[in-house]
Amino acid sequence: MSQVNLLPPELRQRLAIRRTTSLVVAVALGVLALIGVFYFLQLQRLADAEDELAAQQDRNAELQSEIDGLQQFAALQAELAAKQELLSTIFVNEVSWSGALLDVSRVIPDASYLTNLTGQVTATLEGEVAEPTGGTPDTTLIGNMTFQGVAQEVDTIATWITQLELVQGWVNAWVTSAQEDAPFSNIYTFSNGLDLTQEAATARGLGEAP
Repeated sequence: MSQVNLLPPELRQRLAIRRTTSLVVAVALGVLALIGVFYFLQLQRLADAEDELAAQQDRNAELQSEIDGLQQFAALQAELAAKQELLSTIFVNEVSWSGALLDVSRVIPDASYLTNLTGQVTATLEGEVAEPTGGTPDTTLIGNMTFQGVAQEVDTIATWITQLELVQGWVNAWVTSAQEDAPFSNIYTFSNGLDLTQEAATARGLGEAP
């Protein structure tokens, strides 16, 4: 059985346009709804990112505060290192002169005495060999000592020279002069000296002690 549409063509056209319009509106509303959901999600992500950024900034501020608090210790450490470097320079090749006097008292012959003792130290670079004041160098020299005194007989002076080199770090002992005070008196005024090696330096002078 066939169906016959009795509606006028103009009405049918208007109905078709209305259905098309409704469909377009529905699609548009759906797209707008999707855009709204996407926009909401983006706003949520942006809010989360801003929260994370704020938290990280707070953490950075805390860390910077800690760094600023530790900066004073870094400055103190640098100051300490500078002072230690200065001390190592000041005390390089230091010699214990009180110990040297004790050594002199141990080796000087009974038939003699000193009227003057002078000691000096010259700071040398590592591996540098100083020129000896007398004798031949056999190791790194850091200074010297000179003596003036009075001795009975020349043999006493010879014994004095020999015994000086028995002290650790004392080398190249020499005699500058020996003059008899009066003819046949056997009393001599003498002057002599020796070189000091690094073995005569203190542990601090060698950089082995703080």
